[in-house]
Amino acid sequence: MSSRDGGTTAFDRLRARFDGRTFACEQCGFVDEESEWAAATTGATVEYRHECPGCGDTTVRRYRL
Repeated sequence: MSSRDGGTTAFDRLRARFDGRTFACEQCGFVDEESEWAAATTGATVEYRHECPGCGDTTVRRYRL
């Protein structure tokens, strides 16, 4: 895959679907216009984390591989 698809690996492409999208915090309602997500994997799962700039709450999206 090319970089125009969000990255060269499946993890890069999935994170690209999260990054830069408007995200509303479930705790405080803060709307983050250009959210950034951190990714980590254990080998069996991949986790994408977003920390709310308004309240500091962390939202996690976890996928089993």
